[in-house]
Amino acid sequence: MDAFSDLRTQEYVINSHKIKENIDKICRIETDTIFADGHTRSHYVNNGSLLWINRYGVGSCADSLLTVLKTVEDSIGFTSRSFDAELIENDIQRIRNLDFDKDGNTINDVMARLEFRLTKAYLRYVTGQSFGFTNPYYMFNKLDAISDDSTKRVLGYRRLFDIEIRRPDDKFFIHALSQITNDSISGFLRSVKPTNPLYLRLQKELAASENDNDTKSRMRILCNMERCRWRQNGVRDTTGKHIIVNIPAYHLYAYGSGNVIDMRIGCGAFKTKTPLLTSAIGWMEVNPVWNIPMSIIRNEVAPHAGDASYFERNNYYIIERKTGNRIDIENLTAGNLRSGHYAVIQEGGAGNSLGRIIFRFPNNFSVFLHDTSSRGVFGRENRSVSHGCVRVQRPFDLAVFLLDNPDEWLLDRLRISMDIAPETNKGRRYIQNEDNNRRLIRSLTVKPNVPISITYYTIFEEPDGSLRSYPDVYGYDNIMSMHIKPFMRQD
Repeated sequence: MDAFSDLRTQEYVINSHKIKENIDKICRIETDTIFADGHTRSHYVNNGSLLWINRYGVGSCADSLLTVLKTVEDSIGFTSRSFDAELIENDIQRIRNLDFDKDGNTINDVMARLEFRLTKAYLRYVTGQSFGFTNPYYMFNKLDAISDDSTKRVLGYRRLFDIEIRRPDDKFFIHALSQITNDSISGFLRSVKPTNPLYLRLQKELAASENDNDTKSRMRILCNMERCRWRQNGVRDTTGKHIIVNIPAYHLYAYGSGNVIDMRIGCGAFKTKTPLLTSAIGWMEVNPVWNIPMSIIRNEVAPHAGDASYFERNNYYIIERKTGNRIDIENLTAGNLRSGHYAVIQEGGAGNSLGRIIFRFPNNFSVFLHDTSSRGVFGRENRSVSHGCVRVQRPFDLAVFLLDNPDEWLLDRLRISMDIAPETNKGRRYIQNEDNNRRLIRSLTVKPNVPISITYYTIFEEPDGSLRSYPDVYGYDNIMSMHIKPFMRQD
């Protein structure tokens, strides 16, 4: 080697210390706030090793990543510029052509920014494909402010997204970076691509829209592809049954035994949106009473304080929360009702706002599925009408679906309790006796529990296999678009 020492050119000498110094400078001026970018900076600020370059230049892993990044416009609808693909390619070529100068393009300048950009692009891509490029908790849970009625001061926000999803943690980032040092990123880049069947269908729709000038339709596809990337930790399906409520479709789909029950629903109005959540239906109540929420008492019931005919007409009664005693409405003012010391309850049975049956599942919002006495809602096109709960068009059919092999007498007892004509001779004989109790069933346990997901897809696969688009009734696509646009081409 001594014989070649005279050929040594300082211009081409890689100095790892200078490279790390240059990366430190990049980290100090870097302003991007995407979650994965923070882990890129953290790696180098905490004296992490160089991952992509070595004493011989840049390794083949960089080419594997660049190949993927150059396809993102076709595969996921994002511009390759949002991953610095062109800048990365230019610097790789500069290194391989030994094209260096002293104007910010010394070999150690180029190596530093290439090392940083490769890691940044890599973590952006694998994190986004694995968990989503957006965070639904951040997007949706600071939309609807709760304010003090007297001061309009924001006290907090309604939680609209309560689906448990997996998010990237330190273990994920450690594993992702180890794929570079192990020279195994090709397989890892393939493994992070979503395999959700709806996602794959939407990818085909995206490709078909390549020459489509309808940017709104294309954005709708991208928003629903992004929803498919969110990894839901749903309730485990042990029954072969599950229920999906899709808010934009205003439909409930009950899947089981190769069949699908499809029915219309009414959901929360824009100001009282139905929260997105996952749970499992555990029981149902027949002819339930309605414990009216305080928000409704304050805004809708309290103005009628002292009007006995209003309370009688709606089958409402009042109890003192502390004692449980019924209170004469004529003794209470609107201020009393708004104080929170009194509960207003609607009697169960005909005319009850919850209808004849309610389906309950654990959640943080006191929402549930239920029948309704206002059947006309299901004939409307816009069915965002409730205070947050979900009204179902065919409650008896849903009850039968949830029950595990019910016998005919159980079904007839349920029919009789719901004022539906019985279908067995035993049931018909029973109702002929006017003295018999017509409320044979008060509650039924759903065993095993049936998973339910209240979700929001503006493009959804119908039971017949077709893809259908729906209006963005809560404006969630608009919110997502603002977070997705930084990844898209800006014409």
